[in-house]
Amino acid sequence: MSPSGRLVLGALPDPVLRTLADFERSFGAVVRLTVPAGESGAADEVLYATGGFDSTGAEAMCRSTFTPVGESALEVHVVRAEGASTSAVCSALTAALGLAFESAREIQFFTAELSERFEEISLLYSISETLGSTLDMDSGARKILAEVRDVLGAKRGSLWVYKRKDDQLHLAAAVGEDGRVSPLDPDDPDAITSMVFREGRAIIASRRDSAAERDAGNAGDSFLSVPIRYSPGSGESRTVGVINLIGRQDGSRFSTANQKLLSAIASQVGAAIENNRLVQESLSKERMTREMELAHDLQMKLLPDAGKFAAAEAAARVQPTQQVGGDFYQLFALPGGKVGVMLGDVSEHGFPSALIMTLTMSAAGIYAREADSPAEVLRKLDDGLAEELASTEMYLTAFYGVIDPAAGVLVYSNAGHPHAFVVRADGSAERLLATDPPVGFAGPEAFSEVSVPWHSPDDLLLLFTDGLPDALTGMDRSGAEQVVLDAATRNRRRPVREIVDALFELTSVGESSPLGDDRTALVLRR
Repeated sequence: MSPSGRLVLGALPDPVLRTLADFERSFGAVVRLTVPAGESGAADEVLYATGGFDSTGAEAMCRSTFTPVGESALEVHVVRAEGASTSAVCSALTAALGLAFESAREIQFFTAELSERFEEISLLYSISETLGSTLDMDSGARKILAEVRDVLGAKRGSLWVYKRKDDQLHLAAAVGEDGRVSPLDPDDPDAITSMVFREGRAIIASRRDSAAERDAGNAGDSFLSVPIRYSPGSGESRTVGVINLIGRQDGSRFSTANQKLLSAIASQVGAAIENNRLVQESLSKERMTREMELAHDLQMKLLPDAGKFAAAEAAARVQPTQQVGGDFYQLFALPGGKVGVMLGDVSEHGFPSALIMTLTMSAAGIYAREADSPAEVLRKLDDGLAEELASTEMYLTAFYGVIDPAAGVLVYSNAGHPHAFVVRADGSAERLLATDPPVGFAGPEAFSEVSVPWHSPDDLLLLFTDGLPDALTGMDRSGAEQVVLDAATRNRRRPVREIVDALFELTSVGESSPLGDDRTALVLRR
């Protein structure tokens, strides 16, 4: 098929050619496939003919016309066949060709879809590598904008960063056609960039929309603008900048799918902007020598410092199988003296899982403060990450619990995470069973929650990922899990930091060899 999806002479789809060849071989059929000339009187356009085909004087020739979806009418000619009548062979061949054309059309459609998704995934991976390897945020931003512009077919791209020292939005990078370079007032009522920064929501507009007048170059240009948000491990999430794309090369309007892709990119950039400041401070003391070391440091800085969490006595450790990984945890000091605890495990390892981990942490930081219900938080996560998880063929197990010491209760929602326990003062352990499938599988209506008693300050919340028991060689998974649980129970009266140390000491032998899976453990007493 041609790029437009229409038939062209000499370019019949492979399924059609195979069908014709099969009928020739199976029935000794002599066939021809044409585009009828209709009433014009011109000759039929022959698309395919068996060698030696000659319809002159062929009284037994059978003809059949069919129209594939989205194509012109086609005519099948069968002069002769062996072992069956020409009419029967002609009828069967016509039906088979209809199916072959439909199959070819589906292959063409899904090939185009796969190509588009692959291009988007490649863009996300490339951006994650850029953010993990560059020390110069300006050059990294220009490279990211150039890639985004090319993939989405934009004329121009700009990245604006808010600076507190003068309360202005500054142009950090721009690619493509010339545009505005002077700082923007966040309160400017006419600039769409300022509006997106103030409201923290994405906008698809055109210059015909009044807010776009100051930013778009041409009256018909489509304008896509998304906020860059940063969600720290503890504290309020905030908007730190804006990414804009102005105009499409083909003149079309930006789509919702374009908006989602750019929002995913903005989530990475937001963490990178904040962490870039921390990296620049550390560079004054020592120079980073390897790109992977920088990526590891950036990822670890995204995780909250459990030792400084004032709302509870907490300790946690993450040990990726590579320099970066997909395990993560979050701690939230919630209103009313409540404490929110999240731990998750992204499937796969390395940069792809680290990308999903970063998006998850950023989203969780927002949702945990918007929703009181653990089930609602996981439901929002599933909805927010559905497209990214589907396109990368990943999923994540996640536990989120809210401890209310005053009410003496722990309310939790568990999306397929197997290792979650409450260790009681008497040494007994209660498994916090999964309430739902992993995020990415469950669907937005699936999440539920369970309440269990919580006795302050004696109870311990124990969470860990598969990597910890899997590192214990010579035993099955259930036996290895019990070893980890027994170690936590024996040490339950010790400070939580020492409990975490004891858990990792179980796997200290042979730790210099490559890890099979990321290892993470979190212990909290409240």
